[in-house]
Amino acid sequence: MKVVVVGCTHAGTAAVKNILTNHPDAEVTVFERNDNVSFLSCGIALYVGGVVKDPAGLFYSNPEELASLGAKVNMEHDVTNIDTEAKEVTAKDLKTNEEKVVSYDKLVVTTGSWPIIPPIKGIESKNVLLCKNYNQANVIIEQAKDAKKIVVVGGGYIGIELVEAFAETGKQVTLIDGLSRILNKYLDEPFTNLLEKELVDHGVTLALGENVNEFVADESGTVTKVVTASQEFDADMVILCVGFRPNTDLLKGKVDMLPSGAIKVNDYMQSSDPDIFSAGDSTVVHYNPTGKDQYIPLATNAVRQGMLVGQNLVEQKVKYRGTQGTSGLYLFGWTIGSTGLTKESAALNDLDVNVTVIEDNYRPEFMPTTEKVLMEIVSEKGTNKILGAQFLSKYDITQSANTLSVAIQNEMTLEDLALQDFFFQPHFDRPWNYLNILAQAALAEAEAEAE
Repeated sequence: MKVVVVGCTHAGTAAVKNILTNHPDAEVTVFERNDNVSFLSCGIALYVGGVVKDPAGLFYSNPEELASLGAKVNMEHDVTNIDTEAKEVTAKDLKTNEEKVVSYDKLVVTTGSWPIIPPIKGIESKNVLLCKNYNQANVIIEQAKDAKKIVVVGGGYIGIELVEAFAETGKQVTLIDGLSRILNKYLDEPFTNLLEKELVDHGVTLALGENVNEFVADESGTVTKVVTASQEFDADMVILCVGFRPNTDLLKGKVDMLPSGAIKVNDYMQSSDPDIFSAGDSTVVHYNPTGKDQYIPLATNAVRQGMLVGQNLVEQKVKYRGTQGTSGLYLFGWTIGSTGLTKESAALNDLDVNVTVIEDNYRPEFMPTTEKVLMEIVSEKGTNKILGAQFLSKYDITQSANTLSVAIQNEMTLEDLALQDFFFQPHFDRPWNYLNILAQAALAEAEAEAE
């Protein structure tokens, strides 16, 4: 069986390893455009901020490991065409310009995503940088050495983490986002209000609800200013973090896709062409809170889907369980966890929900210290089915997002969580865990509204 894998970051690496584990006789050929595999881009901000000293730790595999498992690994090869009728892949060696054509029985498309590059005047200026892969991370670190004023465009996780890293190293940082709140995909207003204040308190200039109109460069072509509709910001360096789009042009018109270009797959990672599998940032996920296919590019989704390709390559054995889009963040001492729907995203999906926000201590007040936990839970009206949750505290509450992810995936209700068995030990929690307390408060609100 000939298997061709196109792209080898998270999903591709997971797919190759699991294919060769489950099918050691398979002839696996890998094409990767870059000179490395398995780079954890979520660690770029830690690398930029100096928390991670050795970038080698941001890789969990390498071409040599995949080759030792039996894969034929072609690094720095750009796939230029996929002929789904002839079942052939054409790739160009970027070092020699030599072209090769390889046939396949099964094709694995793990081509990932690429940063969205908006059509802004002056975007081609020097020092307007992207933040996705290892080589881009190195460019950011090198150019940041001499940069005093840095503008980050985009208030998602990557943008916020970079803002923190630069602020902590003494840079003058401006964050611009076209929406009125940071982290709007993950958190509702009580949470983002607190975090926005934290950013301002650390010297960050916020320009929210502002779109970039132009990047102004000097005679050498180096960016010097970022212009929005109402303001101008001096800049020695700009980093674009406005989101990602699927890298799926090779299969346009050949398999079914969402309008975004994300490849549609069934529960076994097969596209509309059953011999073409897709996983990771090039692929849809089944979003359990809504029951719909969505595009949520996360490394966690990628490694799970990649693993399932290896399990299901020959026969349909293991079903995809879907995702809640669970995520965590550490920002200036705050730990933040989020899973499933927010109040805002529930409204966008036309879902009728109850939203409860409370604050409570994570452990008893008689202990020498404790910390407040700000919590929100989103539940479906009428059924009380849990659809989303958010947590924020100086205490590490991030695993609570994982707990609620399990609850959502298994369609648990507020009643289930209100009475869920959690241990009690004063060092760690209360007789009623704060998750119990959150669900009980939500139940009381739902019952009061129903009366």
